[in-house]
Amino acid sequence: MALTRSPYGSWPSPVDARLVAAHDGRPEYLDAVGEEFWWTAPRPEEGGRRALMRLRPGDGPAESVLPPPWNVRNRVIEYGGLPWAGTARERGGPLVVFTHFADQRLYALAPDEPGGAEPRPLTPLSPVGGGLRWCDPVVRPEEGEVVCVLEEFTGEGPTDLRRTLVAVPLDGSAAEDRTRVRELTGDAHRFVTGPRYAPDGRHAVWLAWDHPAMPWDGTLLRLARVGEDGAFHDVRTVLGGPGESVAQADWSGDGRLLAATDRTGWWNLHRVDPETGSAVNLCPREEEFGGGLWKIGLRWFAPLPGGLVAAVHGRGRTALGILDPETGELVDAPGPWTEWAPSLAVAGDRVAGIAAAPHRHYEIVELDTATGHSRVVAAEHHDPVDPGYYPVPSLRTFEGPGGREVHAHVHPPHHPDHAAPEGELPPYVVWAHGGPTSRSPLVLDLEIAYFTSRGIGVVEVNYGGSTGYGRAYRNRLRGQWGVVDVEDCAAVARALAAEGLADPERLAIRGGSAGGWTSAASLTSPAAAGVYACGTIAYPILDLAGWAEDETHDFESRYLETLVGPFAEHAERYRERSPVTHADRVEVPFLLLQGLDDVICPPVQCERFLERVRATGRGVPHAYLTFEGEGHGFRRAGTIVRAVEAEFALYARTFGIARDDLAPLDLEA
Repeated sequence: MALTRSPYGSWPSPVDARLVAAHDGRPEYLDAVGEEFWWTAPRPEEGGRRALMRLRPGDGPAESVLPPPWNVRNRVIEYGGLPWAGTARERGGPLVVFTHFADQRLYALAPDEPGGAEPRPLTPLSPVGGGLRWCDPVVRPEEGEVVCVLEEFTGEGPTDLRRTLVAVPLDGSAAEDRTRVRELTGDAHRFVTGPRYAPDGRHAVWLAWDHPAMPWDGTLLRLARVGEDGAFHDVRTVLGGPGESVAQADWSGDGRLLAATDRTGWWNLHRVDPETGSAVNLCPREEEFGGGLWKIGLRWFAPLPGGLVAAVHGRGRTALGILDPETGELVDAPGPWTEWAPSLAVAGDRVAGIAAAPHRHYEIVELDTATGHSRVVAAEHHDPVDPGYYPVPSLRTFEGPGGREVHAHVHPPHHPDHAAPEGELPPYVVWAHGGPTSRSPLVLDLEIAYFTSRGIGVVEVNYGGSTGYGRAYRNRLRGQWGVVDVEDCAAVARALAAEGLADPERLAIRGGSAGGWTSAASLTSPAAAGVYACGTIAYPILDLAGWAEDETHDFESRYLETLVGPFAEHAERYRERSPVTHADRVEVPFLLLQGLDDVICPPVQCERFLERVRATGRGVPHAYLTFEGEGHGFRRAGTIVRAVEAEFALYARTFGIARDDLAPLDLEA
């Protein structure tokens, strides 16, 4: 069949913004409760809540355990942490504890008991600051308690808080009485993860770190002897330090301590001697068996009962492997999946994970280690449209300044029935990921398909500082935020244009959070001058000094000391790199998107930037869309629809694309 020739950006597409919103988000926090698998799932059409899902043994469908408005999510370190845990019981069925987003309390649920489907609170509310928050729980029914991380505000400021490990009674006696919560570790460290108990229950390990380090900079592996009363004794550091990041620790079935540490320059899996701290690399590879601990409770490896270890590993992409610690042999699970999330569950010989691929959404995949067979067991991918409308991406490595490597995913415009007229070059949008210590996974994303199926290319840049390529690549951004990320994105954009793959006059940049910073910095930096015709900036950082002083949350309040340098020593660097300082350099149209409830990148940053842009009197076209009830990142279907349509409207107007289905977007001059 002959293709219809029409300009890039004008192609019709069934991938509309409502479809994008309906498929936003992915399953998270997968774990086993006996022989069952449980996890949380996004519900953008239900106000963005997270539903708690349950999959019983057999071939039946997964079921939602709690109706709206129950929202299984928490705000520990604002990005949240593992919000639930469960245990199988011989009588009465599973016992599960979880955090509810609306009040941040910890609740108990026994869904199979008569009357047990109604959650009962275990923890009190707090009148101070952001309240009491709980995450990364471990249910210990024999001791009658759940052990977890407590984040407690001590004042009204965003950094007036403490974190510690605590034991909460399962009988509900602490629901109205804070004194019934038993503290296990005190305030020895600013940040802690939940404990992992040895099989005999006599020892526990957890991770800890302190400002100004982030968990990918340096963490400590802490170990305690557990007394008969459940108290922690003889607490000491076994592994880690300022230049070593331990991403996860756990115990094998025979009681040996395992840890994913980057002491070799890569997060590799090690066996650790608890007495001496000596560590043996079980599978030495220039690959990552860990990642950035942005949420407490992420799990890159999971021991199996027989001694093998399931591990998410890879370089720039991830696979699920089964590691024999005795031989170092690593065998990957079969199947089409090219990206596995840091969330694993083990039930006997079965390992479950959350996996996706360039043409598959994230789904729950089970590997039977006895047979080597993999299958989808829940959240199964179904194509909502003809997959001919999906992009066909490629992995690329570009050359950045000084000859350094820059990794990227190129998604050219793609349509089953349309092509551009001969000689026309496509517009492209550079996507800068958030973090910035993170990366863009190469998976099916209907938001990318929204643009590529209309004739606008997308290139995701894993700029220097991204995870997945070793510590040296990650450390390129140390002191260089607003430089390396901007240069790398511009280098990729210029290379696509130089190769004749993109129209040099129709390039844009977009990103959210730290990606919003990179987008705004790219519009105000001489390093990217003249590269972009417009930009989309979502919930961004725009003023480094304000962000460093009191305009963000505690977790990242000292992050800039690594990314930029200590403020007291480099105040001029903070000023010079901030987009708010150089509003007079903005020459192209831009779109700002901001959640009004965002405490990580608050609206004041956007407002200050807009005030400076308008004060220049240069009449740069721009739009500022705000969304009530949205925090850092958008979760509600209506918000996502409006944001996607507004972004496309900006590109259509800037690139000269004629369509009769554009959403209204008023650009203020």
